[in-house]
Amino acid sequence: MPDNDKRTELASAERRNFLKLSATGGFTAALVAGAGGVLWSDAAAAQTAQEEREREGAADHVMTIATAYVLGASRSYPIMQLDLKENIQNMTNGKVYVRLAPGGQLGAGGALAQAVQTGTIQCAQHSLSNFAPFASVVDLINLPYFCGSNQRFTNLTSSDVWKLEVDPRIADSGFKALFYIVIDPRVVAVRKGGSAIITPGDMAGVKFRVPGSAMLQQYYRMVGANPTPVAWGETPSAIRQGVADALDPAVGALHVFGFGEILSHVTFTQAVPDSQVYSINLEWFESLPGDVREGIEFAGEITQAQNLAKVPAARSYAMSELIANGVEFHSLSGDQLAEWQSVGGYQRSEWDEFKVDLSGSMDTFARLEEAAGTLGRHYVHDA
Repeated sequence: MPDNDKRTELASAERRNFLKLSATGGFTAALVAGAGGVLWSDAAAAQTAQEEREREGAADHVMTIATAYVLGASRSYPIMQLDLKENIQNMTNGKVYVRLAPGGQLGAGGALAQAVQTGTIQCAQHSLSNFAPFASVVDLINLPYFCGSNQRFTNLTSSDVWKLEVDPRIADSGFKALFYIVIDPRVVAVRKGGSAIITPGDMAGVKFRVPGSAMLQQYYRMVGANPTPVAWGETPSAIRQGVADALDPAVGALHVFGFGEILSHVTFTQAVPDSQVYSINLEWFESLPGDVREGIEFAGEITQAQNLAKVPAARSYAMSELIANGVEFHSLSGDQLAEWQSVGGYQRSEWDEFKVDLSGSMDTFARLEEAAGTLGRHYVHDA
């Protein structure tokens, strides 16, 4: 059989088996089979579906985990959703079965956080920025150069002081933060036709796309740009049309969302983490037996370790794909990074009001600052 005919036949078999599994109530089974690369085989797909049915039938609890990303996204954006499903099921000895709702099926961002808070779903992935309207204290991570590097972010969110000062306030809003996901710091990415931005002086006159975060808007104003609020869904067209000249997601997000063809330069400024969290509805979690709660928490720890190990590989893949589209990358020296921090960093008095409002006092903030700078039990690679 010619290669083209064989590929067509395999693709047809994959589509047929995916639709068959989905139609018989096994959407998660279809996703698992697809992620395992066995949809092309009728027998293997049927076996996967049977295993998933048996797992769900034997479980005492069903847990829906919703994300904004397709399963394959972890290759360049290590969201680890399939790993989390497997770990929760295994570490609760099968007492919990996880249904996945990836790719924005149940919403994205703040909509997922709200769904968790109301108990519509048990668990979801969303950014800390989208978490902030429900638990404002986590917006501390958006203070520029406070925990912009992967290591400082991991030090902070894994620290005892974070657990003491921040987790209870998250709980007051009806959430349990299962674990925090490292993606990479936000970058400065310039549209096609633009020049590389290396120093804050290069930001003069740049229309910089920002989300609704007041802190990010203030930061980009301080470093010389013209902050331009644009909804995420409208950002690709805004960059293409020149409504905005630059934007700041992590490299992995730039690749996943298809920005490669409309960018020219990316600079690693390491100001703010492009971080995520898996949150759980606290009331649901506390209703579970103790051994099940412990299993879910352990699954979060293991998946966090997998996420941290995946970061450099995911970044490298995303960079290679963007480079293939002609994007040039720029890493900054210590002196160059210090210049950015001196102009817009959290040590400046302009940020004092945010520190007090979010942490409660300057003393508490000082303890959190010390935690960010103290190496904890986890290591993670920085760009």
